[in-house]
Amino acid sequence: MPELPEVEVVRRGIVEHAVGAAIDKATVYDGRSVRRHLGGPTDFEDRLVGRTVAGVGRRGKYLWLRLDNDDAVLTHLGMSGQVLIQRPDLVAQKHLRIVFDLDNGRQLRFVDQRIFGGMLVSDGGADLPAEIAHIARDPSDPAFDVDLFAERLKRRRTGIKRALLDQGLVSGIGNIYADEALWLAKLHYARATDTMRKSEVIGLLNVIRDVFTSALSQGGTSFDALYVNVNGESGYFDRSLEAYGQEGLPCSRCGTPIRRDSFMNRSSYTCPACQPRPRNGRW
Repeated sequence: MPELPEVEVVRRGIVEHAVGAAIDKATVYDGRSVRRHLGGPTDFEDRLVGRTVAGVGRRGKYLWLRLDNDDAVLTHLGMSGQVLIQRPDLVAQKHLRIVFDLDNGRQLRFVDQRIFGGMLVSDGGADLPAEIAHIARDPSDPAFDVDLFAERLKRRRTGIKRALLDQGLVSGIGNIYADEALWLAKLHYARATDTMRKSEVIGLLNVIRDVFTSALSQGGTSFDALYVNVNGESGYFDRSLEAYGQEGLPCSRCGTPIRRDSFMNRSSYTCPACQPRPRNGRW
């Protein structure tokens, strides 16, 4: 699933190519991609015609088009969703689900192979759609409250990676970037949150921000053709990964082979030497 850097890459692309453009026509080719819009496909289409894209917001892994009437088009990419900005004469993608014809001569296309993502119109959601108000801010958000996060983290009494994946506590961090940040911070994923000092929390947040910045500079992480920017181009951060997916390869710090463990129906990658398993860890 795309994480914060990948979604932010898409957001920036929409800002560049669609903000200021009016939606001449909206077409839903697959109603499943607007299943969370209670009015249904026709209402979704009708409510967008003539509206102008005034901006693009993001909260964690969600993004939304801010419309000129203070509504929003809330979008989640799911496992395989793509938002592409393309010429209308380009051949339609096999899994094309939604198209906005823009008055700047481009189309905004929502392509989704697995149909876990989708769009909906959020009433009055231009500033923050009510549907995602429960999602926490991410560490790169200027309004992120470090003190509140540290306090809530200590009360969780769980493993640090499990806490980082909780979008109600901190958003935008998925499996890849959690492993990369924990490797950089030399913390094991099972480190108990209630044992972390505030200085360690601040250090971890700084590392997470650094990982996000590095990933953004390389267009995000792309392991297959599903993770692309609005121009259909893949990111290259996968070539810079230190821990995630590196099982058996030598740690670049100490040379110890990277270890893979099962974790929450996924995998966690750590260096056994740099990130020793805590005696009283939590999972």
